[in-house]
Amino acid sequence: MNFWHDVRLMNLAANALMAVAIGAMLAGAGWWLAQRPMFALRTVVIEPAGESLPLRHVNTTLLRAAGLRQVPGNFLTVDLGAVRDAFERVPWVRRAQVRRIWPNALRIGIEEHQPLATWGDGRLVNRHGELFAANAAEAEEDAPLLEFSGPDGSELEVTKRWAELRRQVAPLQLHLEAVALSPRYAWSVRLDNGLTLMLGREQGLPISERVARWVALYPHVQARLNRRADTIDLRYPNGFAVHAPGALEKAPPGTPAVGRPVAARAVAARPEPARSSNRKDPRSR
Repeated sequence: MNFWHDVRLMNLAANALMAVAIGAMLAGAGWWLAQRPMFALRTVVIEPAGESLPLRHVNTTLLRAAGLRQVPGNFLTVDLGAVRDAFERVPWVRRAQVRRIWPNALRIGIEEHQPLATWGDGRLVNRHGELFAANAAEAEEDAPLLEFSGPDGSELEVTKRWAELRRQVAPLQLHLEAVALSPRYAWSVRLDNGLTLMLGREQGLPISERVARWVALYPHVQARLNRRADTIDLRYPNGFAVHAPGALEKAPPGTPAVGRPVAARAVAARPEPARSSNRKDPRSR
């Protein structure tokens, strides 16, 4: 069959060519329209994102200038994902939300990092348990930062442990200053009164229960000591040891003294004095 003599096929071919021509014309018109000066990006509005706190550490002027330099295209062609990534590489920016504003502007919602602590390698930890790099001096403008340390990738776990312990020691009117997780995953913390808590590993009796036991008993123990303790060892399953320099030599009569190390004593999990026969060496844990 001769194609040129088939009217139906000729019509189909003509319609296809017409569609291609119209598509090319529309694409050309769209490209021409997209290049008009009216769509050139002229304004970048920077503001806190959603319910975020006011921006304190981000310089909006510098951020706006840096963002515009890294934004290719115009209002119609700009890659919003690339813009977001560019802004999130700026120090102190945790998250950026990008929207178009007709006809030549972008609105950038910025969420800043809220610094909580310094990490062992010099970086900072925000309140979401995320590491970020920034000037620590700027972060301490309001209050000193906490001190966190731990194995690589444990910053979220350390932050969660801080939040849990913070609630537990609150009845004693104490605050945490440092939280450390050793390579063997043993915990220790330092309080704002200089007291160090040796928590050990999360095995046997849960750490939260050991801390709760200490919080309940420590005011009574402290009242009977003639000196301030500097270390509390909570790694025992049935009590805790109190290290108070000089306490054994000058302790008041009747103060329970258990344990052989100088200036160390153990307190039972119950109010009555602990017996050394019931204690287990924490080093076995």
